[in-house]
Amino acid sequence: VLQVLQQKYGDVYRQDNVVLSGTHTHCGPGGYFQYTLFMISSGGFIKTSIQPLVDGIVKMGYASTQQTAAGIHTRLYSRAFIIDDGSRRVVFVTADVGMISQRVRLEQSIDRAHQNMRPGRIYRNQGELDHNSINRSPHSYLNNPEDERLRYKDNTDNQVLVLKFTDLDGDGIGMLQTNMCAAFGPGDDMFESTRIIGENIYRKELYATAVDEVTGSVQSAHQWVNMTDVSVQINDTHTVRTCKPALGHSFAAGTTDGGGALNFTQAVEGDPFWDGIVGVLLGKPSNETKECHHPKPILFNTGEMNTPLPWHPQIVDVQIISIGSVAVVAVPGEMTMSGRRLREAVKQQELESEGAFRDTEVVIAGLSNVYTHYITTYEEYQVQRYEGASTIYGPHTLSAYLQKYRGLARAIAQDRVSELPVGPEPPFFTKNLVSLLPAASIDRKPDNTSFGEVLQQVYPVYRQGDVVSVTFVAGNPRHSGDIRDKTFVTVEILDNRTETWEVVHTDASWETRFHWLKGSNQQSNATIQWFIPPSAPSGSYRIRHFGHYKAWKGFQTVISPYEGSSDVFRVASSFYY
Repeated sequence: VLQVLQQKYGDVYRQDNVVLSGTHTHCGPGGYFQYTLFMISSGGFIKTSIQPLVDGIVKMGYASTQQTAAGIHTRLYSRAFIIDDGSRRVVFVTADVGMISQRVRLEQSIDRAHQNMRPGRIYRNQGELDHNSINRSPHSYLNNPEDERLRYKDNTDNQVLVLKFTDLDGDGIGMLQTNMCAAFGPGDDMFESTRIIGENIYRKELYATAVDEVTGSVQSAHQWVNMTDVSVQINDTHTVRTCKPALGHSFAAGTTDGGGALNFTQAVEGDPFWDGIVGVLLGKPSNETKECHHPKPILFNTGEMNTPLPWHPQIVDVQIISIGSVAVVAVPGEMTMSGRRLREAVKQQELESEGAFRDTEVVIAGLSNVYTHYITTYEEYQVQRYEGASTIYGPHTLSAYLQKYRGLARAIAQDRVSELPVGPEPPFFTKNLVSLLPAASIDRKPDNTSFGEVLQQVYPVYRQGDVVSVTFVAGNPRHSGDIRDKTFVTVEILDNRTETWEVVHTDASWETRFHWLKGSNQQSNATIQWFIPPSAPSGSYRIRHFGHYKAWKGFQTVISPYEGSSDVFRVASSFYY
């Protein structure tokens, strides 16, 4: 992203004033990380994944790609906010894979934000968003000091901050929200949980009631840090250090909302059986690394593994951007009680010690710029559940981050950011980027059928609240390549006045689901569902599917487009709504 911005805008958008924060999802595209451990789980380095991601963030507003290891089509949405006080500029980009109604038009690339900048105002509002998530490791949380826990009403951080952007006339032009990720959601599946959480946020009405205007200057501070070798003075007599990356046995055990497949448990004890197998295959950790990570029993000694590339990042980003009375702390990992400690350290110990930054609201933007698993407190680390085992730089990881982020906040508060050392720049690998994903095979279809033909037809009549389902003979979605500004799915209504069809939903709409099902003998189906909303008008509808298939033509393969349509069906009014 930064390389493309450099080519287009020179030094306007840089490492220090651009933050890229990903929404936490387990159903997004893979293949864009450069470190071996992350490559293993996502089919290696996949250029057809990373290019649409970069294009979507920088240029187009949204990009489509496939979770190529599983063949699941998803869309990536980016929302770029450029804030300029006349002398300094910051860019905050949130990127997530999901479904957002195109009627809302939330897609906003950096290019579009740059081209559409205009004078405006920012208002902030905050509140507590309860009953949206649970703490999946209360045992670890209870190991934190009691006096610290008593300062909070819950073992999850439910604080939500909303920034409301308006033009000079007060008309809304956007919003930016930071809130904590959920493990177990309140619904029966991820779709229902997303809906419930979204509705809870909406009903909180933080956007509508935001009247506290954000004023002041815009500043940013960034450093690269070698997290394998940070020294921290924790008191007058003791100095501690971070470690080379390593994952513990509890990492393989998984969590309460996603258990591991083998017989690992979340505990401080290791397993000699697995230690022996992993040691033979991947090498044993050095005594120095084992001592540094104590009491973590090391399973994957990733910090001492560099083939074909390093298995974990060693040099990471630390970054803060401040927008008047709001400071966004961009963190390269997932935080527990550690997030509360970091927020307080930046707010009370640094920013509010300077008069210009009193009443500053500090928010944590996790999963920013690079990914380094978890960041637990020292006390939580001692329990060695999943989160502690996934704190890869050892028990003093949080202490190192607190030191670094306090340094950034102090530089901002004292207007001495230019004096900060840049730090050791991380490697940018162009060689040994291994792809583990073979090309998709040719597509076949059942005898006497065509691609796009309907296998399971719709019913003649539905009512609001029903689910329409139709199944087509399909090709592999990977053969459709880059389909920005295109779609696999349309739901269309007949305009009786003109006898033409109008698109009301696509595959990017919340109301639709596109399921690609790979069968035997290189055959596949696509099942499309439309969850009819209560607001859907009565009328005649159809569902269409668009795709591509690959087949042999002579001695070479050729990719050809296809499309199919369901029968026409009616949506009739329902007294239930």
